[in-house]
Amino acid sequence: MSASSTKIRSYQIFKTKARLQKPIADATHTLHEISFLVLRLHLHNGVMGESYLLSFQYSPNAILGALKDALPHMVGLEAFETGKAESLLYHESEYFGTDGLNKWAAAAINIAMWDAWARSLEQPVWKLWGTHKDRCAIYGSGGWLSYSTDELIEEVTNYKARGFKAVKIKVGSPNWKTDAERLQLVRDAVGDDLNIMMDANQGMQLPEAIQLANKARELNIYWFEEPLHHQNFEGYKTLKQQTGISLAMGEREYNVQPLKELIAKNALDIWQPDILRIGGVEAWRASAALAHAHHLPVLPHYYKDYDVPLVCSIPNGVGVESFDWIDPLIDNPMLVKDGFAYPHNQPGWGFRFLDEHLQEIKW
Repeated sequence: MSASSTKIRSYQIFKTKARLQKPIADATHTLHEISFLVLRLHLHNGVMGESYLLSFQYSPNAILGALKDALPHMVGLEAFETGKAESLLYHESEYFGTDGLNKWAAAAINIAMWDAWARSLEQPVWKLWGTHKDRCAIYGSGGWLSYSTDELIEEVTNYKARGFKAVKIKVGSPNWKTDAERLQLVRDAVGDDLNIMMDANQGMQLPEAIQLANKARELNIYWFEEPLHHQNFEGYKTLKQQTGISLAMGEREYNVQPLKELIAKNALDIWQPDILRIGGVEAWRASAALAHAHHLPVLPHYYKDYDVPLVCSIPNGVGVESFDWIDPLIDNPMLVKDGFAYPHNQPGWGFRFLDEHLQEIKW
């Protein structure tokens, strides 16, 4: 085989963690660790493609098992054969389910293949798709329910000092009035020139979501994210009809069927695909195209180092979410300035995890 071959030769999996001083909590989960699995695909030409997924402390053996089952089938594929990889993995996982853990594993492989192929071409990924913009808006995310008032205000005012034009905080407290009080404190702290969004992580019931949405109108809250269970389509329709608040959803979805349901019920204003759950680059872009056909903006979930180049490649990409968790662990943190994020100009996704932070997982 030629030394210049772009076929996949081997793979490695690593684990790493971000620094977390104490547990953080939203309406449905308490997070004791911010951990990541890092996948590396090695090509015969010496190029290495990399991807990562956010794992927290949940089901570490399950996601590793899905990767362990999937990765041997990738050896020998060309780095650009992402479609072949998708079809092959769909066939392999169909018996036990193509969504959930199997979709995460397939997406991690897909993202690493795109990195390897773009690096082989010595081009940033976003130049392979065509571009609509060279930067996109970015908002600061956090506002965990476990925060004290001082911690909450410190975080949002820090985002403002760094030039962010919008912040998002968690809601879904046992009493919705507590959420309203926290939102008021944030509005008082950042002023009227910043957008504020709220995210319930599916942790509310419809009556209390309606109450909070009505109160949020007084505070000029920009959108309400995942107030209800993500399959409660009628509930989202009712919430939208009764309050008029903008609704954001998508991070829990493994396919576009929920997007179709919400569009049909006029119950969605912002589509938020998660690149790992939805299945990788092609699936992310397909969902964005469907949203565009129905005049919906795309503002994806969590993975800013993947999402910024993707958002810059579509006509309806309006912004990305920012957490700083991986920045101390990688060689080239993304440029964020004056409320905008800029795609990396280096080949591939434009960043690597630093070896000194990685612990290899042996099969």
